[in-house]
Amino acid sequence: METRLRSSRADLEGLCGTIEKSTMFEKSLNTMTNSEQDRWSRVKGRLRSTVGEDVYTSWFARMDLEGVQDESVRLSVPTRFLKSWIQAHYAERVLSCWQAEMPEVHRIDLTVRSAIRGTLPVKEPAAPLETRRVERAEVRAPADLRTVTPVSATHDALGGSPLDPRLTFASFVVGRSNTLAHAAARQVADGRRGDPVMFNPLYIHAGVGLGKTHLLQAVTWAGNAGGERKVLYLTAEKFMYGFVAALKTQTALAFKEALRGIDVLVIDDLQFLQGKSTQAEFCHTLNALIDAGRQVVIAADRPPSDLESLDDRVRSRLAGGLVVEMGSLGEELRLGILKSRVAAARLHHASFDVPEQVLDYLARSITHNGRDLEGAINRLLAHSKLNNQPVTLDMAEREVRDLIRPQEPKRIKIEDIQRVVARQYNVSRSDLLSSRRTANVVRPRQVAMYLAKTLTLRSLPEIGRRFGGRDHTTVLHAVRKIEALVTKDTALCEEVESLKRQLQQE
Repeated sequence: METRLRSSRADLEGLCGTIEKSTMFEKSLNTMTNSEQDRWSRVKGRLRSTVGEDVYTSWFARMDLEGVQDESVRLSVPTRFLKSWIQAHYAERVLSCWQAEMPEVHRIDLTVRSAIRGTLPVKEPAAPLETRRVERAEVRAPADLRTVTPVSATHDALGGSPLDPRLTFASFVVGRSNTLAHAAARQVADGRRGDPVMFNPLYIHAGVGLGKTHLLQAVTWAGNAGGERKVLYLTAEKFMYGFVAALKTQTALAFKEALRGIDVLVIDDLQFLQGKSTQAEFCHTLNALIDAGRQVVIAADRPPSDLESLDDRVRSRLAGGLVVEMGSLGEELRLGILKSRVAAARLHHASFDVPEQVLDYLARSITHNGRDLEGAINRLLAHSKLNNQPVTLDMAEREVRDLIRPQEPKRIKIEDIQRVVARQYNVSRSDLLSSRRTANVVRPRQVAMYLAKTLTLRSLPEIGRRFGGRDHTTVLHAVRKIEALVTKDTALCEEVESLKRQLQQE
Protein backbone atom coordinates (compact mmCIF):
# COMPACT_ATOMS: atom_id res chain seq x y z
CA MET A 1 0.00 0.00 0.00
CA GLU A 2 2.78 2.42 0.98
CA THR A 3 4.66 1.65 -2.27
CA ARG A 4 1.54 2.38 -4.32
CA LEU A 5 1.02 5.69 -2.45
CA ARG A 6 4.63 6.75 -3.15
CA SER A 7 4.17 5.83 -6.81
CA SER A 8 0.91 7.78 -7.06
CA ARG A 9 2.51 10.78 -5.33
CA ALA A 10 5.42 10.70 -7.79
CA ASP A 11 3.02 10.52 -10.72
CA LEU A 12 1.03 13.45 -9.32
CA GLU A 13 4.18 15.51 -8.80
CA GLY A 14 5.29 14.73 -12.36
CA LEU A 15 1.89 15.75 -13.72
CA CYS A 16 1.95 18.98 -11.69
CA GLY A 17 5.43 19.69 -13.02
CA THR A 18 4.29 19.18 -16.60
CA ILE A 19 1.25 21.43 -16.06
CA GLU A 20 3.48 24.07 -14.45
CA LYS A 21 5.93 23.96 -17.39
CA SER A 22 3.08 24.19 -19.90
CA THR A 23 1.57 27.11 -17.96
CA MET A 24 4.94 28.85 -17.86
CA PHE A 25 5.27 28.36 -21.64
CA GLU A 26 1.81 29.84 -22.24
CA LYS A 27 2.68 32.78 -19.98
CA SER A 28 5.90 33.34 -21.90
CA LEU A 29 3.90 33.62 -25.09
CA ASN A 30 1.68 36.25 -23.55
CA THR A 31 4.32 38.28 -21.69
CA MET A 32 5.86 40.01 -24.67
CA THR A 33 6.73 43.52 -23.57
CA ASN A 34 4.55 46.41 -24.65
CA SER A 35 7.48 47.95 -26.49
CA GLU A 36 7.98 44.75 -28.52
CA GLN A 37 4.25 44.59 -29.29
CA ASP A 38 4.25 48.23 -30.41
CA ARG A 39 7.38 47.71 -32.48
CA TRP A 40 5.88 44.60 -34.12
CA SER A 41 2.69 46.55 -34.94
CA ARG A 42 4.74 49.28 -36.61
CA VAL A 43 6.75 46.70 -38.59
CA LYS A 44 3.53 45.08 -39.80
CA GLY A 45 2.23 48.50 -40.82
CA ARG A 46 5.40 49.19 -42.80
CA LEU A 47 5.19 45.76 -44.43
CA ARG A 48 1.54 46.28 -45.33
CA SER A 49 2.25 49.63 -46.99
CA THR A 50 5.29 48.20 -48.80
CA VAL A 51 3.73 45.10 -50.37
CA GLY A 52 0.07 46.20 -50.54
CA GLU A 53 -3.03 44.97 -48.77
CA ASP A 54 -3.67 41.92 -50.98
CA VAL A 55 -0.13 40.56 -50.74
CA TYR A 56 0.01 41.25 -47.00
CA THR A 57 -3.27 39.42 -46.38
CA SER A 58 -2.16 36.43 -48.49
CA TRP A 59 1.32 35.89 -47.03
CA PHE A 60 1.83 37.85 -43.79
CA ALA A 61 -1.50 37.98 -41.94
CA ARG A 62 -0.65 34.80 -39.96
CA MET A 63 2.97 35.67 -39.20
CA ASP A 64 3.63 36.07 -35.46
CA LEU A 65 6.49 37.58 -33.48
CA GLU A 66 8.10 35.03 -31.15
CA GLY A 67 10.79 37.26 -29.68
CA VAL A 68 13.70 39.67 -30.18
CA GLN A 69 17.20 38.85 -28.99
CA ASP A 70 20.36 40.85 -29.69
CA GLU A 71 20.62 41.20 -33.50
CA SER A 72 18.03 38.50 -34.26
CA VAL A 73 14.24 38.57 -34.57
CA ARG A 74 12.28 35.32 -34.30
CA LEU A 75 9.08 35.06 -36.37
CA SER A 76 6.78 32.12 -36.99
CA VAL A 77 4.18 31.04 -39.56
CA PRO A 78 1.71 28.12 -39.43
CA THR A 79 2.90 26.14 -42.50
CA ARG A 80 6.07 25.07 -44.25
CA PHE A 81 4.73 26.43 -47.53
CA LEU A 82 4.35 29.96 -46.12
CA LYS A 83 7.83 29.73 -44.64
CA SER A 84 9.49 28.73 -47.92
CA TRP A 85 7.51 31.29 -49.95
CA ILE A 86 8.33 34.21 -47.63
CA GLN A 87 12.00 33.17 -47.49
CA ALA A 88 12.19 32.98 -51.28
CA HIS A 89 10.35 36.20 -52.17
CA TYR A 90 10.16 38.67 -49.29
CA ALA A 91 13.38 38.20 -47.33
CA GLU A 92 14.80 41.66 -47.98
CA ARG A 93 11.51 43.45 -47.37
CA VAL A 94 10.85 41.83 -44.01
CA LEU A 95 14.41 42.52 -42.87
CA SER A 96 14.36 46.15 -44.10
CA CYS A 97 11.06 46.81 -42.29
CA TRP A 98 12.62 45.57 -39.05
CA GLN A 99 15.81 47.55 -39.62
CA ALA A 100 13.73 50.72 -40.03
CA GLU A 101 12.57 50.16 -36.44
CA MET A 102 15.73 48.50 -35.08
CA PRO A 103 18.88 49.25 -37.11
CA GLU A 104 20.83 46.72 -35.04
CA VAL A 105 18.77 43.79 -36.43
CA HIS A 106 20.74 41.79 -39.02
CA ARG A 107 18.97 38.44 -38.99
CA ILE A 108 15.40 37.11 -39.20
CA ASP A 109 14.76 33.56 -37.99
CA LEU A 110 11.55 32.13 -39.48
CA THR A 111 10.09 28.91 -38.08
CA VAL A 112 6.95 26.84 -38.50
CA ARG A 113 5.05 27.01 -35.24
CA SER A 114 3.26 24.06 -33.69
CA ALA A 115 -0.46 23.79 -34.37
CA ILE A 116 -1.07 23.27 -30.59
CA ARG A 117 0.53 26.05 -28.57
CA GLY A 118 -0.44 24.56 -25.21
CA THR A 119 2.16 21.81 -25.37
CA LEU A 120 5.88 22.25 -25.48
CA PRO A 121 6.78 22.18 -29.18
CA VAL A 122 9.72 20.42 -30.73
CA LYS A 123 11.99 23.25 -31.69
CA GLU A 124 12.78 23.39 -35.39
CA PRO A 125 16.19 24.67 -36.45
CA ALA A 126 15.84 28.33 -37.33
CA ALA A 127 16.35 29.17 -40.98
CA PRO A 128 17.56 32.71 -41.66
CA LEU A 129 15.84 34.89 -44.21
CA GLU A 130 18.75 35.56 -46.52
CA THR A 131 19.12 38.95 -48.12
CA ARG A 132 20.46 37.75 -51.45
CA ARG A 133 18.40 37.98 -54.64
CA VAL A 134 16.53 34.81 -55.57
CA GLU A 135 15.02 35.73 -58.95
CA ARG A 136 17.64 33.83 -60.93
CA ALA A 137 16.75 30.35 -62.15
CA GLU A 138 17.69 27.52 -59.84
CA VAL A 139 19.47 24.74 -61.73
CA ARG A 140 19.59 21.34 -60.08
CA ALA A 141 21.66 18.46 -61.32
CA PRO A 142 19.22 15.60 -61.90
CA ALA A 143 19.43 12.62 -59.59
CA ASP A 144 20.18 9.19 -60.98
CA LEU A 145 16.83 8.49 -62.57
CA ARG A 146 17.42 4.74 -62.51
CA THR A 147 16.95 4.75 -58.73
CA VAL A 148 13.43 6.23 -58.73
CA THR A 149 11.17 4.34 -56.34
CA PRO A 150 8.50 2.34 -58.22
CA VAL A 151 4.94 3.62 -57.99
CA SER A 152 2.68 1.63 -55.70
CA ALA A 153 0.47 -1.10 -57.04
CA THR A 154 -2.57 1.10 -56.46
CA HIS A 155 -1.62 3.16 -59.51
CA ASP A 156 -1.74 0.15 -61.82
CA ALA A 157 -4.77 -1.45 -60.18
CA LEU A 158 -6.88 1.63 -60.92
CA GLY A 159 -5.54 2.02 -64.43
CA GLY A 160 -3.38 5.07 -63.77
CA SER A 161 -1.80 6.81 -66.75
CA PRO A 162 1.84 5.94 -67.52
CA LEU A 163 4.53 7.90 -65.69
CA ASP A 164 7.84 9.10 -67.14
CA PRO A 165 10.70 8.30 -64.70
CA ARG A 166 12.54 11.43 -65.85
CA LEU A 167 9.79 13.77 -64.64
CA THR A 168 10.71 14.22 -60.99
CA PHE A 169 11.34 17.19 -58.74
CA ALA A 170 15.08 16.56 -59.08
CA SER A 171 14.97 17.29 -62.81
CA PHE A 172 12.56 20.26 -62.59
CA VAL A 173 14.27 23.63 -63.08
CA VAL A 174 12.83 26.43 -60.94
CA GLY A 175 12.65 30.04 -62.12
CA ARG A 176 10.57 33.15 -61.58
CA SER A 177 7.69 32.00 -63.79
CA ASN A 178 7.09 28.69 -61.99
CA THR A 179 8.24 29.28 -58.39
CA LEU A 180 4.78 29.34 -56.84
CA ALA A 181 3.56 26.31 -58.80
CA HIS A 182 6.68 24.35 -57.81
CA ALA A 183 6.39 25.34 -54.13
CA ALA A 184 2.71 24.39 -53.99
CA ALA A 185 3.35 21.05 -55.73
CA ARG A 186 6.25 20.32 -53.40
CA GLN A 187 4.07 21.08 -50.39
CA VAL A 188 1.46 18.57 -51.63
CA ALA A 189 4.10 15.91 -52.31
CA ASP A 190 5.68 16.33 -48.85
CA GLY A 191 2.36 15.98 -47.02
CA ARG A 192 1.46 12.94 -44.96
CA ARG A 193 -1.76 11.06 -44.43
CA GLY A 194 -3.86 12.88 -41.88
CA ASP A 195 -2.17 16.27 -42.40
CA PRO A 196 -4.59 19.18 -42.93
CA VAL A 197 -4.91 20.03 -46.63
CA MET A 198 -3.84 23.62 -47.25
CA PHE A 199 -5.03 24.22 -50.83
CA ASN A 200 -7.74 22.05 -52.33
CA PRO A 201 -7.85 21.64 -55.18
CA LEU A 202 -4.46 22.83 -56.38
CA TYR A 203 -5.09 23.97 -59.96
CA ILE A 204 -2.09 24.68 -62.23
CA HIS A 205 -2.57 26.14 -65.69
CA ALA A 206 -0.12 27.10 -68.43
CA GLY A 207 0.45 26.87 -72.15
CA VAL A 208 1.97 23.91 -73.96
CA GLY A 209 5.43 22.77 -72.86
CA LEU A 210 5.81 24.97 -69.78
CA GLY A 211 6.06 22.16 -67.21
CA LYS A 212 2.54 21.29 -66.00
CA THR A 213 2.82 17.56 -66.66
CA HIS A 214 6.35 17.50 -65.23
CA LEU A 215 5.10 18.94 -61.92
CA LEU A 216 2.08 16.64 -61.72
CA GLN A 217 4.12 13.51 -62.37
CA ALA A 218 6.75 14.72 -59.89
CA VAL A 219 4.00 14.96 -57.26
CA THR A 220 2.96 11.39 -58.07
CA TRP A 221 6.48 9.96 -57.91
CA ALA A 222 7.34 11.77 -54.67
CA GLY A 223 3.98 11.07 -53.04
CA ASN A 224 4.16 7.35 -53.73
CA ALA A 225 7.83 7.06 -52.77
CA GLY A 226 7.02 7.14 -49.06
CA GLY A 227 4.50 4.32 -49.37
CA GLU A 228 2.21 5.99 -46.83
CA ARG A 229 -0.30 7.54 -49.23
CA LYS A 230 -2.07 6.39 -52.37
CA VAL A 231 -1.37 8.84 -55.19
CA LEU A 232 -3.03 8.30 -58.56
CA TYR A 233 -2.10 10.16 -61.77
CA LEU A 234 -4.71 10.22 -64.53
CA THR A 235 -5.07 12.20 -67.72
CA ALA A 236 -8.60 13.46 -68.39
CA GLU A 237 -8.79 11.03 -71.32
CA LYS A 238 -7.85 8.10 -69.05
CA PHE A 239 -10.47 9.19 -66.51
CA MET A 240 -13.14 9.27 -69.24
CA TYR A 241 -12.04 5.88 -70.58
CA GLY A 242 -12.08 4.31 -67.12
CA PHE A 243 -15.54 5.65 -66.32
CA VAL A 244 -17.05 4.55 -69.64
CA ALA A 245 -15.44 1.10 -69.35
CA ALA A 246 -16.83 0.76 -65.82
CA LEU A 247 -20.32 1.62 -67.07
CA LYS A 248 -20.08 -0.99 -69.85
CA THR A 249 -18.92 -3.72 -67.48
CA GLN A 250 -21.40 -2.66 -64.78
CA THR A 251 -18.59 -1.95 -62.31
CA ALA A 252 -19.20 1.80 -62.04
CA LEU A 253 -19.80 1.61 -58.29
CA ALA A 254 -16.48 -0.15 -57.69
CA PHE A 255 -14.74 2.40 -59.95
CA LYS A 256 -16.20 5.28 -57.91
CA GLU A 257 -15.32 3.72 -54.58
CA ALA A 258 -11.76 3.01 -55.71
CA LEU A 259 -11.26 6.62 -56.85
CA ARG A 260 -12.65 8.00 -53.62
CA GLY A 261 -10.24 5.87 -51.61
CA ILE A 262 -7.27 7.72 -53.12
CA ASP A 263 -5.31 10.05 -50.84
CA VAL A 264 -4.06 12.31 -53.65
CA LEU A 265 -5.83 12.37 -57.03
CA VAL A 266 -3.82 14.00 -59.84
CA ILE A 267 -5.67 14.90 -63.06
CA ASP A 268 -3.81 16.21 -66.12
CA ASP A 269 -5.17 18.00 -69.23
CA LEU A 270 -8.58 18.71 -67.72
CA GLN A 271 -9.54 20.77 -70.78
CA PHE A 272 -10.13 17.48 -72.62
CA LEU A 273 -12.80 16.26 -70.19
CA GLN A 274 -15.97 15.84 -72.26
CA GLY A 275 -19.46 14.38 -71.86
CA LYS A 276 -22.18 15.38 -69.39
CA SER A 277 -22.20 12.09 -67.49
CA THR A 278 -18.39 12.01 -67.24
CA GLN A 279 -18.27 15.61 -66.06
CA ALA A 280 -21.01 14.90 -63.50
CA GLU A 281 -19.05 11.92 -62.15
CA PHE A 282 -15.87 13.98 -62.04
CA CYS A 283 -17.73 16.68 -60.08
CA HIS A 284 -19.07 14.11 -57.59
CA THR A 285 -15.60 12.58 -57.18
CA LEU A 286 -14.04 16.01 -56.74
CA ASN A 287 -16.57 16.98 -54.08
CA ALA A 288 -16.27 13.65 -52.27
CA LEU A 289 -12.46 13.83 -52.09
CA ILE A 290 -12.32 17.46 -51.00
CA ASP A 291 -15.05 16.99 -48.38
CA ALA A 292 -13.15 13.97 -47.02
CA GLY A 293 -9.94 16.02 -46.69
CA ARG A 294 -8.18 14.25 -49.57
CA GLN A 295 -5.90 16.23 -51.89
CA VAL A 296 -6.76 16.93 -55.54
CA VAL A 297 -4.21 18.35 -58.01
CA ILE A 298 -5.33 19.41 -61.49
CA ALA A 299 -3.62 20.86 -64.55
CA ALA A 300 -5.07 22.44 -67.68
CA ASP A 301 -4.05 24.84 -70.42
CA ARG A 302 -6.32 27.65 -69.17
CA PRO A 303 -7.84 28.93 -65.91
CA PRO A 304 -11.09 27.37 -64.61
CA SER A 305 -13.19 30.34 -65.74
CA ASP A 306 -12.13 29.71 -69.36
CA LEU A 307 -13.13 26.01 -69.43
CA GLU A 308 -16.39 26.67 -71.22
CA SER A 309 -17.15 22.97 -71.80
CA LEU A 310 -17.26 22.29 -68.05
CA ASP A 311 -20.32 22.66 -65.88
CA ASP A 312 -20.57 25.85 -63.79
CA ARG A 313 -20.47 23.79 -60.58
CA VAL A 314 -17.16 22.21 -61.57
CA ARG A 315 -15.63 25.56 -62.55
CA SER A 316 -16.75 27.08 -59.27
CA ARG A 317 -15.24 24.26 -57.20
CA LEU A 318 -11.96 24.42 -59.11
CA ALA A 319 -11.72 28.19 -58.65
CA GLY A 320 -12.27 27.76 -54.91
CA GLY A 321 -8.82 26.23 -54.39
CA LEU A 322 -5.41 27.64 -55.24
CA VAL A 323 -5.22 28.57 -58.95
CA VAL A 324 -1.62 29.07 -60.11
CA GLU A 325 -0.45 30.12 -63.56
CA MET A 326 2.94 29.02 -64.86
CA GLY A 327 4.17 31.85 -67.06
CA SER A 328 6.32 31.79 -70.16
CA LEU A 329 9.95 30.79 -69.79
CA GLY A 330 12.35 33.70 -69.36
CA GLU A 331 15.77 33.55 -71.00
CA GLU A 332 17.53 32.75 -67.73
CA LEU A 333 15.13 29.91 -67.02
CA ARG A 334 15.54 28.58 -70.56
CA LEU A 335 19.30 28.55 -70.06
CA GLY A 336 18.82 26.66 -66.80
CA ILE A 337 16.66 24.05 -68.53
CA LEU A 338 19.26 23.59 -71.26
CA LYS A 339 22.04 23.04 -68.71
CA SER A 340 19.87 20.57 -66.83
CA ARG A 341 19.16 18.57 -70.00
CA VAL A 342 22.84 18.51 -70.93
CA ALA A 343 23.65 17.20 -67.43
CA ALA A 344 21.01 14.49 -67.84
CA ALA A 345 22.44 13.48 -71.23
CA ARG A 346 25.91 13.15 -69.70
CA LEU A 347 24.66 10.39 -67.41
CA HIS A 348 24.65 8.11 -70.46
CA HIS A 349 27.08 9.97 -72.75
CA ALA A 350 29.93 11.20 -70.59
CA SER A 351 31.82 12.85 -73.47
CA PHE A 352 28.87 14.95 -74.64
CA ASP A 353 29.62 18.64 -74.24
CA VAL A 354 27.83 21.81 -75.36
CA PRO A 355 29.89 25.03 -75.29
CA GLU A 356 28.56 27.97 -73.27
CA GLN A 357 28.11 30.14 -76.36
CA VAL A 358 25.90 27.47 -77.96
CA LEU A 359 23.75 27.25 -74.83
CA ASP A 360 23.42 31.06 -74.80
CA TYR A 361 22.39 31.03 -78.46
CA LEU A 362 19.76 28.35 -77.89
CA ALA A 363 18.37 30.15 -74.82
CA ARG A 364 18.02 33.40 -76.79
CA SER A 365 16.60 31.87 -79.93
CA ILE A 366 14.23 29.08 -78.82
CA THR A 367 11.54 30.86 -76.87
CA HIS A 368 8.39 28.80 -77.46
CA ASN A 369 8.45 26.11 -74.77
CA GLY A 370 10.57 23.64 -72.82
CA ARG A 371 9.96 20.74 -75.19
CA ASP A 372 11.64 22.62 -78.02
CA LEU A 373 14.66 23.16 -75.76
CA GLU A 374 14.85 19.46 -74.98
CA GLY A 375 14.46 18.65 -78.67
CA ALA A 376 17.36 20.94 -79.49
CA ILE A 377 19.66 19.14 -77.04
CA ASN A 378 18.58 15.76 -78.45
CA ARG A 379 19.43 16.91 -81.99
CA LEU A 380 22.86 18.14 -80.97
CA LEU A 381 23.50 14.88 -79.10
CA ALA A 382 22.46 12.74 -82.09
CA HIS A 383 24.48 14.79 -84.56
CA SER A 384 27.56 14.76 -82.32
CA LYS A 385 27.44 11.00 -81.64
CA LEU A 386 26.41 9.75 -85.08
CA ASN A 387 28.84 11.97 -86.99
CA ASN A 388 31.55 11.90 -84.31
CA GLN A 389 31.83 15.69 -84.36
CA PRO A 390 31.99 18.22 -81.53
CA VAL A 391 29.07 20.58 -81.00
CA THR A 392 29.74 24.01 -82.50
CA LEU A 393 27.74 27.19 -82.95
CA ASP A 394 27.52 26.61 -86.71
CA MET A 395 26.15 23.13 -86.14
CA ALA A 396 23.58 24.43 -83.66
CA GLU A 397 22.39 27.20 -86.01
CA ARG A 398 21.94 24.63 -88.78
CA GLU A 399 20.28 21.89 -86.73
CA VAL A 400 17.71 23.90 -84.79
CA ARG A 401 16.65 26.53 -87.32
CA ASP A 402 13.12 25.06 -87.62
CA LEU A 403 12.68 25.35 -83.83
CA ILE A 404 13.16 29.12 -83.94
CA ARG A 405 9.57 30.30 -84.25
CA PRO A 406 8.14 33.80 -84.45
CA GLN A 407 6.97 35.15 -81.10
CA GLU A 408 3.31 34.35 -80.50
CA PRO A 409 1.01 37.29 -79.79
CA LYS A 410 0.05 37.73 -76.17
CA ARG A 411 -3.04 35.81 -75.06
CA ILE A 412 -5.48 38.45 -73.87
CA LYS A 413 -8.04 37.67 -71.17
CA ILE A 414 -11.49 39.14 -70.72
CA GLU A 415 -10.50 40.34 -67.24
CA ASP A 416 -7.62 42.31 -68.83
CA ILE A 417 -10.03 43.92 -71.30
CA GLN A 418 -12.47 44.90 -68.57
CA ARG A 419 -9.69 46.42 -66.46
CA VAL A 420 -8.13 48.45 -69.29
CA VAL A 421 -11.48 49.68 -70.64
CA ALA A 422 -12.65 50.68 -67.14
CA ARG A 423 -9.45 52.65 -66.63
CA GLN A 424 -9.70 54.33 -70.05
CA TYR A 425 -13.29 55.51 -69.54
CA ASN A 426 -12.97 56.25 -65.80
CA VAL A 427 -15.59 53.74 -64.69
CA SER A 428 -15.28 50.72 -62.42
CA ARG A 429 -15.22 47.09 -63.49
CA SER A 430 -18.36 46.51 -61.45
CA ASP A 431 -20.06 49.21 -63.56
CA LEU A 432 -19.29 47.20 -66.70
CA LEU A 433 -20.83 44.10 -65.14
CA SER A 434 -23.84 45.91 -63.68
CA SER A 435 -27.28 46.52 -65.22
CA ARG A 436 -26.80 50.30 -65.33
CA ARG A 437 -27.93 51.88 -68.60
CA THR A 438 -26.45 55.36 -68.32
CA ALA A 439 -24.54 56.62 -71.35
CA ASN A 440 -21.20 56.83 -69.54
CA VAL A 441 -21.41 53.07 -68.78
CA VAL A 442 -23.20 51.64 -71.85
CA ARG A 443 -20.57 52.74 -74.38
CA PRO A 444 -17.54 51.40 -72.42
CA ARG A 445 -19.43 48.13 -71.84
CA GLN A 446 -20.12 47.77 -75.58
CA VAL A 447 -16.49 48.56 -76.43
CA ALA A 448 -15.31 45.95 -73.91
CA MET A 449 -17.65 43.32 -75.38
CA TYR A 450 -16.45 44.18 -78.89
CA LEU A 451 -12.81 43.79 -77.84
CA ALA A 452 -13.60 40.52 -76.07
CA LYS A 453 -15.09 39.13 -79.29
CA THR A 454 -12.29 40.35 -81.57
CA LEU A 455 -9.25 39.73 -79.33
CA THR A 456 -10.18 36.43 -77.64
CA LEU A 457 -11.51 33.05 -78.73
CA ARG A 458 -14.42 33.19 -76.29
CA SER A 459 -17.93 32.54 -77.63
CA LEU A 460 -20.79 35.04 -77.42
CA PRO A 461 -22.56 33.12 -74.58
CA GLU A 462 -19.29 32.94 -72.63
CA ILE A 463 -18.66 36.68 -73.09
CA GLY A 464 -22.21 37.42 -71.95
CA ARG A 465 -21.73 35.29 -68.87
CA ARG A 466 -18.50 37.14 -68.01
CA PHE A 467 -20.30 40.50 -68.35
CA GLY A 468 -22.79 40.00 -65.56
CA GLY A 469 -24.71 37.05 -67.00
CA ARG A 470 -26.01 38.80 -70.12
CA ASP A 471 -27.64 36.99 -73.04
CA HIS A 472 -25.55 36.30 -76.14
CA THR A 473 -27.88 38.50 -78.22
CA THR A 474 -26.88 41.48 -76.06
CA VAL A 475 -23.22 40.80 -76.83
CA LEU A 476 -23.97 40.42 -80.55
CA HIS A 477 -25.82 43.76 -80.57
CA ALA A 478 -22.86 45.48 -78.86
CA VAL A 479 -20.32 43.96 -81.27
CA ARG A 480 -22.30 44.98 -84.37
CA LYS A 481 -22.89 48.50 -83.05
CA ILE A 482 -19.19 49.16 -82.33
CA GLU A 483 -18.21 47.59 -85.68
CA ALA A 484 -20.51 50.05 -87.44
CA LEU A 485 -19.38 53.07 -85.41
CA VAL A 486 -15.60 52.59 -85.84
CA THR A 487 -15.99 52.84 -89.63
CA LYS A 488 -17.41 56.39 -89.43
CA ASP A 489 -16.39 57.74 -85.98
CA THR A 490 -12.69 58.59 -86.17
CA ALA A 491 -12.37 59.41 -82.46
CA LEU A 492 -13.91 56.08 -81.42
CA CYS A 493 -11.72 54.21 -83.91
CA GLU A 494 -8.60 55.78 -82.37
CA GLU A 495 -9.82 54.93 -78.86
CA VAL A 496 -10.34 51.28 -79.82
CA GLU A 497 -6.91 51.05 -81.44
CA SER A 498 -5.33 52.64 -78.37
CA LEU A 499 -7.04 50.08 -76.15
CA LYS A 500 -5.73 47.26 -78.34
CA ARG A 501 -2.17 48.59 -78.05
CA GLN A 502 -2.47 48.87 -74.26
CA LEU A 503 -3.70 45.28 -74.02
CA GLN A 504 -0.81 43.99 -76.14
CA GLN A 505 1.76 45.89 -74.08
CA GLU A 506 0.53 44.98 -70.57
